[in-house]
Amino acid sequence: MQYSCVFFNTGSIINYIFTQSVSEKSDKAAKFFPNAFGPDCRKDQKDNTILSFQDTRCPFIFKVQILLYQGMIRFRTEGIYCEAGNFYIDPWKPVDMALITHGHADHARWGMKRYLCHEYTVPILQSRISPDIKVQGLTYNNPITINGVKVSFHPAGHIIGSAQIRLEYKGKVVVISGDYKVQDDGLSTSFEPIRCHEFVSESTFGLPIYNWLSVEEYNRQLQDWVLKNQSIGKTSVFIGYSLGKAQRIMKALEGVDKLHVHYAIGKLNQAYESVGIKLPEYHTIDLREDVKYLDKGIVILPPSLADTNVINKIPNRATAICSGWMQVRGARRWRSADAGFAISDHADWNGLLQAVRATQAEQVYITHGQTAVFTKYLNENGIAAQEVETAFGTEDEEEDTNNKLSTEE
Repeated sequence: MQYSCVFFNTGSIINYIFTQSVSEKSDKAAKFFPNAFGPDCRKDQKDNTILSFQDTRCPFIFKVQILLYQGMIRFRTEGIYCEAGNFYIDPWKPVDMALITHGHADHARWGMKRYLCHEYTVPILQSRISPDIKVQGLTYNNPITINGVKVSFHPAGHIIGSAQIRLEYKGKVVVISGDYKVQDDGLSTSFEPIRCHEFVSESTFGLPIYNWLSVEEYNRQLQDWVLKNQSIGKTSVFIGYSLGKAQRIMKALEGVDKLHVHYAIGKLNQAYESVGIKLPEYHTIDLREDVKYLDKGIVILPPSLADTNVINKIPNRATAICSGWMQVRGARRWRSADAGFAISDHADWNGLLQAVRATQAEQVYITHGQTAVFTKYLNENGIAAQEVETAFGTEDEEEDTNNKLSTEE
């Protein structure tokens, strides 16, 4: 019996995707493929390898023709590797050349010899890693060629300067999205859908329970909460990541009252402002000093300070956590907060599906988050998907730990 299948290798895992319906016996026989290559071997016009052979080790004889797809990316212990271009995307171990999707600590790490990222991410890397790193910035939709691979950065909508990285080589297109959201927050450049053969996606909030309200509705909720607190003599304290979430909270509350931000947030604000990004007016605070003047005002802090004694210095405070996890009932009580707003810089369930479908990808890789559920759903709905293990998903935990230590000194 003759049939075709696509075989591809993602490091140590061998996967089979059948392009035609095959019998149960043929499906079982596929397990013999790795040891039965040959003898007929040829190349097609796109440098894929066509292998044909007969295998007689089964109870029946069958003939198989295999299309061995030469994948552009591999998932290695160092990170996502583009073999043709000889570079990595968001590696978590030191490498020679790293293409970075955005500045969060789980995607942009210390130790790379060279960095390539969006121009707005350059000062973020210099601020968080070192001012002495070798880094080059690109604008969106401005392709360059690296060892024959066409590389371009496209808006991911996650935070300011976040990018999907598009790779094109010998007619194949792969997109590594990093983290993304499809909502337009009015601050980051809006997400751009990109057609591709393979799409690497996150799934942080890849469960149907996660469905965000509109940006305008969340902004209204934040503003109303501040006004309510002021009417009863309370100081409004918002908890959000220093990079991305804090700037979004600032944008939502622009014009309501004076904004006071922790110096870790102020440092990143300055990095953005150094490349011409205009943020709402703010005042940087140091909680090691007397902060009685913050009474009835607006304060924005990183998550590392939410459960420390330092926050108790803020007079008459009411605390709100801004995170997608606040969508789950009980999350706010677990963090002992007065309010919780499900504001996220990641796509919700419908946003993830919208993004994946828009790519029309033949193969989707799910890197972090609710990988099992999201992968299963995609496969059951006709989209070939696979879980891959990465070191993504810690967001800003490392940075927030440093903030906590420096504040408590």
